Amino acid sequence: MKIVIPGGTGQVGAVLDRALTAAGHEVVILTRRPVGEREVHWDGESAGEWVREIDGSDVVINLAGRSVSCRYTPANLKAMMDSRVRSTQAVGGAVEAAARPPRLWLQMSTATLYAHRYDAPHDEATGVIGGTEAGVPAYWGYSVEIAKAWERAQEEADAPHTRKVALRSAMVMSPDRGGVFDVMSWMARLGLGGPVAGGAQYVSWIHDDDFVRAVRFLIERDDISGPVNLAAPTPLPHRAFMRALRAAWRVPVGLPATKGMAELGAYVLRTDTELLLKSRRVVPGRLLDEGFTFDHGTWPEAARDLAERRRTGRRTAAGRVPRPARAGGR
Repeated sequence: MKIVIPGGTGQVGAVLDRALTAAGHEVVILTRRPVGEREVHWDGESAGEWVREIDGSDVVINLAGRSVSCRYTPANLKAMMDSRVRSTQAVGGAVEAAARPPRLWLQMSTATLYAHRYDAPHDEATGVIGGTEAGVPAYWGYSVEIAKAWERAQEEADAPHTRKVALRSAMVMSPDRGGVFDVMSWMARLGLGGPVAGGAQYVSWIHDDDFVRAVRFLIERDDISGPVNLAAPTPLPHRAFMRALRAAWRVPVGLPATKGMAELGAYVLRTDTELLLKSRRVVPGRLLDEGFTFDHGTWPEAARDLAERRRTGRRTAAGRVPRPARAGGR
């Protein structure tokens, strides 16, 4: 197949590019800063020569959007909103105008769409959309609005010949340098991998091999459309998540952090505490109902596998050594 990945130079794009290329597919990356022979320039919002790559392709996997690893200032939140909505609208316009439109459009979304909660998990059928929770910072609601607008931009595209799936993804864990597993592992190995603010908040995640397998599953299943949660079936509290990560790196202890300490650390790292403090308890209801099985369904085992791959440089399931992702993924 010919698979086009707008915004495919970040961590998730590197994972997909590696696996799909190794499987023999023709993968084209749309990026603002093309450097490779399979990379094509686009600006993420207007039509250009890149639309020719969409016309006649089999699958589009749109990952474009400003990184969430930043301070959630009004300017950065607006940039997140604009980059996601405009790039999705641009992809939608290219699909609408194509003489031979792709049969499938996988659109990145986020598990952040769901409400901050501890008491029950969110699946696609019964999950509660966030934005109105009591006792959380008001700006968390804007993150939900970004996610809703992101999905709405795909829904509104007039593409009757293209199946559309919104990927409500949890954190994708891979051993690639600069990815979320890399950052968390760095903290744990420094002895800073203890619970944050008590550690009761849930962490949802998915192993990179299972992420790739889920994408392949959705490509093959012509009967699945709409939102799909991409998350392992066992989200767990942050304290247990970090305990398993420390064990994978053979680090016996991790210093706990108060909410105030987390705020200070986030400021120094130029990121935001929502990424740490929001309880994301998300489960893959539709994938499980449709018969998908996870190779790495529990975090302790997944963390051991990822740490071992990072330590040894062991080849991935796709058959290649992980390469560094480029910043931004746009």
